[in-house]
Amino acid sequence: MRYFDLIYCLEGLVILAKEKKMVEEITSMSEDFAQWYTDIIKKAELCSYSGVRGCMVIQPYGYAIWENIQKIMDKRFKETGVQNVSMPMFIPESLLQREKDHVEGFAPEVAWVTHGGNEELPERLCVRPTSETLFCDHYSNVIRSYRDLPKLYNQWCSVVRWEKTTRPFLRSTEFLWQEGHTAHATQAEAEERTRMMLNIYADICEKELAIPVIKGQKTEREKFAGATETFTIESMMHDGKALQSGTSHNFGDGFAKAFGIQYLDENNEQQYVHQTSWGVSTRIIGAIIMVHGDDAGLKLPPRIAPIQAVIIPIAMHKEGVLEKTAELYERLKKSFRVEFDDSDKSPGWKFSEYEMRGVPIRIEMGPKDIENNQVVLVNRVNREKTFVSLDNVETELQNLLDKIQQQMFDAALENRESKTSSAVTYDEFKNIIAEKGGFVKAMWCGDEECELKIKEDTTATSRCIPFEQEKLSDVCICCGKPAKHMVYWGKAY
Repeated sequence: MRYFDLIYCLEGLVILAKEKKMVEEITSMSEDFAQWYTDIIKKAELCSYSGVRGCMVIQPYGYAIWENIQKIMDKRFKETGVQNVSMPMFIPESLLQREKDHVEGFAPEVAWVTHGGNEELPERLCVRPTSETLFCDHYSNVIRSYRDLPKLYNQWCSVVRWEKTTRPFLRSTEFLWQEGHTAHATQAEAEERTRMMLNIYADICEKELAIPVIKGQKTEREKFAGATETFTIESMMHDGKALQSGTSHNFGDGFAKAFGIQYLDENNEQQYVHQTSWGVSTRIIGAIIMVHGDDAGLKLPPRIAPIQAVIIPIAMHKEGVLEKTAELYERLKKSFRVEFDDSDKSPGWKFSEYEMRGVPIRIEMGPKDIENNQVVLVNRVNREKTFVSLDNVETELQNLLDKIQQQMFDAALENRESKTSSAVTYDEFKNIIAEKGGFVKAMWCGDEECELKIKEDTTATSRCIPFEQEKLSDVCICCGKPAKHMVYWGKAY
């Protein structure tokens, strides 16, 4: 073996060893899914723990994912007439108490401010767990006539819920979200808005995040505190657990009556408004991790990935390589979110690093590629390599990004379908939950006692009553009484 061949061989072994070490630092998802999730977040530098119990520091890479989701959502919201506003962080206790069901639903999670400086406050202030009461108080002051309606408001903010058990992105004491709050003249308008926003959430999840969802209605027990009905989108994680990925609530006129939100209609008669509320939080980042990731790290859908492609020069010490890759970077950054890594780390280390961070495409360019007027595109999903001409690299890069987006959705859908079962007897239902997990479709009588018994026996909960109903049998899976609905059941985060 020639001297230089030996050197390259040894360098290759070093690269492989480094790659192996990086992968070994991520626990296999089949070994311990919860630890795999934590390892991914830590290695990809999405967020870190703070000095405040249950609160996280969202690091730049994690926040960039949220920003990209936020931009997409904000645009979609505004296309329907929604305007952004900002409400206070604090809610006086007397204001929170004005909607009985609402305050009871949130009471265990509320954080209270009792002092201002060294002085005890005359009235406790709640750190907002959600802002229904603040919006209602505002609407009661600004809505007077049918001409003031509808009010279509949304705010981007953080909220605080004093969770007993926390996990980054999925369940934290403080988290980021958007919360929309609208007021309408009629129940029909409120119902239309409630469903409209749910459909927007579903569309964004499927088309932008590559996450297939089940759309449906929450049961009476699982609906939002104070709502007349709650609609939800439910997604399936890689381990078979469900995640509530977005909700839209119809409040009817319940909050309006509690807060005195009335308007004069066209006949000069007083009427109560009808309201909605809808929200998606940073827990959707947790969904992206758990739906798409693998043992090598993150897989990010191209449409929300902070870096859509990374350019890695090969043998960059060779004449012309750095210059050509830098030229390519200047070309591509005009149309794509692209990064150029000319650091002195080895190519193999860079390959593993960007794969772990979920970058959809790796672009390799070395002396032979320059000679052949080409680059190598490497697909993060299946590691497939494609050689493309430099003359039309923009077109080929976009085509591959679109292909990856679809591949990720198809893989997530296949995972969900493979982990979705049907049951017609209670024994069959319990066996599936215990041995296979995932979603179980089963008939339900509508009685809360059966819902509670199923949770007690299996720890599975009703995920939703899907809009697309199937008749699996005539009787309830639990009690044998006549069935009213087909329900998706499952264990959830």
